[in-house]
Amino acid sequence: MPDPERKYYAHSLEGQPPEKWQPLDEHLKNVATLAAEFAGPFGGQEWARLAGLWHDLGKYSNEFQKKLYDANGIESHLETKPGTVIHSQAGGHLAQSVMHGGMDRIFCWLIMGHHAGLADFSSAETGAKALEPKMRNPSESTDILKNVPTEVKDQPEPPPPKMLLQNPRADISFLIRMLFSCVVDADFLDTESFMDSDKKKLRQADYPKLSDLLEAFDRHVNGLCRDADETDVNRIRAAVLARCREMADCAPSVFSVTVPTGGGKTLSSLAFALRHAVKHGKRRVIYVIPYTSIIEQTASVFRNIPGFENAVLEHHCNVLDDDETKETVRQRLAAENWDAPIIVTTSVQFFESLYASKTSRCRKLHNIADSVVIFDEAQCLPPQYLRPVVSAIRELHRYYGVTPVLCTATQPVLTKTDSFDFQFREGFESVTEIIERPDRLTGELQRVHVERFSNLDPVAYEQIAESIQTEGQSVLCIVNRKQDARTLSLMLPEDQTVHLSTNMCAEHRFQTLEKIRQRLPDRNNPLFVVSTSLVEAGVDLDFPVVYRALAGLDSIAQAAGRCNREGKLPNLGKTVIFVPQNQPAYVLSPASLAMEHLRDDRLAQIFFPKTFSRYFAQRFFQLGEQSLDENNIAGLLGRHLEYSFRTASERFRLIDDGWQLSLIVPFGESPEVLDKLIEWDARRLFRKLQRYTVSVPKKVMWQLLDENHARELPEYPGTYYLLNKGLYTDRFGFIPPDEFDGYEPDTTII
Repeated sequence: MPDPERKYYAHSLEGQPPEKWQPLDEHLKNVATLAAEFAGPFGGQEWARLAGLWHDLGKYSNEFQKKLYDANGIESHLETKPGTVIHSQAGGHLAQSVMHGGMDRIFCWLIMGHHAGLADFSSAETGAKALEPKMRNPSESTDILKNVPTEVKDQPEPPPPKMLLQNPRADISFLIRMLFSCVVDADFLDTESFMDSDKKKLRQADYPKLSDLLEAFDRHVNGLCRDADETDVNRIRAAVLARCREMADCAPSVFSVTVPTGGGKTLSSLAFALRHAVKHGKRRVIYVIPYTSIIEQTASVFRNIPGFENAVLEHHCNVLDDDETKETVRQRLAAENWDAPIIVTTSVQFFESLYASKTSRCRKLHNIADSVVIFDEAQCLPPQYLRPVVSAIRELHRYYGVTPVLCTATQPVLTKTDSFDFQFREGFESVTEIIERPDRLTGELQRVHVERFSNLDPVAYEQIAESIQTEGQSVLCIVNRKQDARTLSLMLPEDQTVHLSTNMCAEHRFQTLEKIRQRLPDRNNPLFVVSTSLVEAGVDLDFPVVYRALAGLDSIAQAAGRCNREGKLPNLGKTVIFVPQNQPAYVLSPASLAMEHLRDDRLAQIFFPKTFSRYFAQRFFQLGEQSLDENNIAGLLGRHLEYSFRTASERFRLIDDGWQLSLIVPFGESPEVLDKLIEWDARRLFRKLQRYTVSVPKKVMWQLLDENHARELPEYPGTYYLLNKGLYTDRFGFIPPDEFDGYEPDTTII
């Protein structure tokens, strides 16, 4: 029997006597209550409550209590056994001894992983090996559990979450990750509340209500519509906005917004999301975007709406925390668990978190429940992960109160399909299109006509350069490779030509885009911009003529979206498709499909939604069913209660950056920031330098290091900076040594 007079503690405070420490039973009850609250939106509150109540039962051990006393230099007089203190196992062993039917395994994952993360079933960390008869209820845990108060230990078996009552075949591995999120976030928050009252106060700062944000948004957008020029494009944008507002009252479903590029879908989709959230009691709006460049632009648009200043959390790798103000600290705290009303994040952050195993990345998952989630540029969902990605969206919609919105000009085929040409059994049962007759809208918003250069016979870049200069007006040319962008730029007049590629750091690209926007209105001075595909999505450029190297049909449509974007030309803009000699192999498959739609008899309807339906069905069929889950994520999480969480998390990487490394380049203020970083350790300086990095292949990095063009910061292993200033130019950004014509020796800095 436990000693009722003895005090057990969860956390100590440095320099404070035990009377000021947090009692263990208080911590357990707080976490249980908070975890249950978090799981309420999806009906998992009873399981979350019990997992929270039992998560730290191992702290009832003499070993853990002595550890607290020793850390504070206080004599405890406790008798202990030597060894490592592992406090996350006892609760799991209790679950194994009193639960059955699979609940024991589920609670082992939730409890035993609350610090180490969700492990594979085969790992001892999950308690799976303790399920073997000879290991069941180990003696160490038996001794610890004798100290646990009866009211904590003796709990009735909780009823299953509601989705398991509705459908016993619901994805239990997904449920485990959502419950795990509830428990670990509750644990973090209660611990933080006790240990750091200042952070607690910052977290408690009130966000505006979604209903207030909707009112502010309506005032802002109504003003924009009132002040907009009376053009056909703006009339159509207003109609799209009105339709999105109207459809927001519909019952929750999987929705799509199919609007041609430049049709105003960003603000219109937000209008739908806010109105739908208020109407149906959703808790937040999450905007998921494939590229960080679009995120920064989109978050800025949202934040500039009066009343939205402190409501928007921008969460991606390039967020800067330059000012140590309460607002920026609050933003950093919100990024841990996504408790802001409007989240703008990347596809990488969103989906990798959904399949994560680490506690830090899982904390936010429960706050996705009961949200409206907009997937901008849905055609960019990576084909090699399409099955697990769509499966996750479908599960969120079915059981976690999420209203997904697939937003793009080029809708992929994501409904359940089992036809002769394409099988996609994991697809959605149905998708509700918000826009009436998208094909008609595409026809009304047509601003370009498409031409084929040299009947799509391969041509040299010298011919393209000559053709661009004969256009007599500004031209944007998009190519498939960074080296091609530099090659073509050198064939055009330097004073009229601007180059863009990811060999330029983010700040360099941002400044270059601003210069392009300033120069474009000058029709008497044609501007030639040669870029990689980085300008194709979310970059508001408006050229009268666009050239595009042959690629997938969705890429061609995005390129055409930079042509006559505002519809202000007296005639249609011109988009020219050409096939460069030595076409890179990685675009050959989508490009070969695009060729079929570039025939004369199909050009008139090349950007119509029905065209993209055919194109993506062919594309997915071409890839094959196995290629839509090439790392077998479904297999790792598909064996009933034998899930490999950690392995799935390691394999689920939307961007395979293992073959590249980040290099800090000498641009703008980066040298000064780098000097400060060397002088003292400052986390925010690391974040600031992210805008001054480029990604380079590992073999190029090793060459840079071997030839003393770059160096690794000894104080920060894995951080590299470019020594040779000559390898980074204002015109082209970083140029690998093998591709550089020469540099001056005195440009090397030490």
